[in-house]
Amino acid sequence: MCGIVGYIGNKNATPVLVNALKKLEYRGYDSAGIAVFNGQDILVRKVKGALKALEEKIAKETIEGSLGIGHTRWATHGEPSDINAHPHLNESGTIAVVHNGIIENFAKLKAWLQSEGVVFKSDTDTEVIAHLINYYYEYSLDIFEAVKATVNRLEGSYALGVLCKDFPDRIIAARKECPLIVGLGKDENFIASDVPAVLEYTRDVYFLDQKEIAVLYKDHVDLFDEDGNRIIKQPFHVDWDISSAEKGGYEHFMLKEIHEQPKVLTDTMRPRLVFEGGAPVDIKFDELCFDEKWKEAKRIVIVACGTAYHAGVVAKYVFEQLARVPVVVDVASEFRYRNPILCKDDIFIVISQSGETADTLAALRLAKQNGVHVTAITNCVGSTVSREADDVVYTWAGPEIAVASTKAYTTQLMCLCMLALKAAFIKETISASDYKKYLCELNSIPEKVQQILEDKASIQRFVSKNYNKQKVFFIGRQYDSATSLECALKLKEVSYMHSEAFAAGELKHGPIALIDTDTLVVATATVPELYEKLASNIIEVKSRGASTFVITQDDSGAFSSSADEIVKIPSTESFFEPMLSIIPAQLFAYYCAVHRGNNPDKPRNLAKSVTVE
Repeated sequence: MCGIVGYIGNKNATPVLVNALKKLEYRGYDSAGIAVFNGQDILVRKVKGALKALEEKIAKETIEGSLGIGHTRWATHGEPSDINAHPHLNESGTIAVVHNGIIENFAKLKAWLQSEGVVFKSDTDTEVIAHLINYYYEYSLDIFEAVKATVNRLEGSYALGVLCKDFPDRIIAARKECPLIVGLGKDENFIASDVPAVLEYTRDVYFLDQKEIAVLYKDHVDLFDEDGNRIIKQPFHVDWDISSAEKGGYEHFMLKEIHEQPKVLTDTMRPRLVFEGGAPVDIKFDELCFDEKWKEAKRIVIVACGTAYHAGVVAKYVFEQLARVPVVVDVASEFRYRNPILCKDDIFIVISQSGETADTLAALRLAKQNGVHVTAITNCVGSTVSREADDVVYTWAGPEIAVASTKAYTTQLMCLCMLALKAAFIKETISASDYKKYLCELNSIPEKVQQILEDKASIQRFVSKNYNKQKVFFIGRQYDSATSLECALKLKEVSYMHSEAFAAGELKHGPIALIDTDTLVVATATVPELYEKLASNIIEVKSRGASTFVITQDDSGAFSSSADEIVKIPSTESFFEPMLSIIPAQLFAYYCAVHRGNNPDKPRNLAKSVTVE
């Protein structure tokens, strides 16, 4: 959600800022802008629309300077427009601010500032920050003290980058809730919302923690807590290559990331498998201690949002089948407000691809306030979730640039399946022989994903005939019902086609009334004992004019008379099938988006990391 960048050094800041903003386009935005100090004044260039429009404007109105900040905005307060775009200035134009997040008390602050004679130009909550900093600066004449006083009055979430004409040797940065990093270069330093923005320039970064403030100079960076006390922390060295954040010959990041899944599933799984004689015999999580707490657990609570929530729904089936322990799966935005019942002996798991999801973080903190031990599953080392959880299980998916999550989802499933298997083994709800059998099958999953990717022609062919359907329903039973949730989300995210998911048995309880010739029904069928029932459901919708598409491992021909198109996936254990059956659905969503002329990497109205409510 939005993107912040900042630069101080010896280079011309303008191309550095624009280049860094391009690396953050995946976060979603509707306007963009930069502010650069040219040695005399802070010059601002900002426009509604894509970065290309900003580049065109800069080309006509060249600005140079070695100090600047930039921003891509995703509108919250005020419509997308040139005026509402960031950066925002104080009235005299001597202070510039970029901001991610939402200031919850901005209306109260704005009214007070207006009573002091301040005239506002935009509809944003961010402009309040610029004027508030100016208010405190007029008293202290110290930009650091002014920013510190300002953030103490802000309620809500923020990541800030601040320039002041009177202090041309520094950038001030601060954060609460929203992510912000500091990149450490040689005679140059950076701020950014995410690591890819600075990878071209440095691999050493600070991850700012809650309410920390950074002061960046050309040759060093000072870090402070909210009270202004100096703090020391060790930089984090990013060890993945910048090429991981490039398209690598694929037309879109989404397609590249779909095809990366065999590798990232292997990267997530293999280091945690213990091998003997070439075969896996155990799972070892160095990050976790599978002690009596796991063995005696009476309940598992999983909290997440969006795609991560869907991974949790799949995990409910896996944990309950293998470990025979009840599982509660909750949407984080609901969990935090419903006064949940928490027990100190719960296994509490939060899942977040970015590690910065606002609602998931709030749920994590609520659990910890109630004395519950929290385990996090995330893809981002150094993220807020990873720092605040008691234990962290990383999905080694590498950077995921496309807004619609693909490889992060399957690696989340891999981690959850491994946790469930290990829990089942220590709880003795599966035998030692079955445990080893399941591990061997798990070890084959990346190869089976590769097989699906190599045989995608039938999906492309079917999409070419069905990408303009008015309604798409995804159905399934048991594990397939859970997978259908993610299938429907992927399609609506990138193609903008109306899609829904529900258990196949619910068709007759209302949804079948919507079935007509403008409907496509996609059925996932990987539970053999339920093939007959699902085939009956497919016949019902087909008889009412719907087109039908079946994703299955079936070799018996159970769906040959009811499906217009069948995509065959390799056979595996039922609790591993969601890692396979989602692949055709991801490809289906991608090709629908492309056929409809959409950019699947940057869906409208969506952000990669939802850091505000």
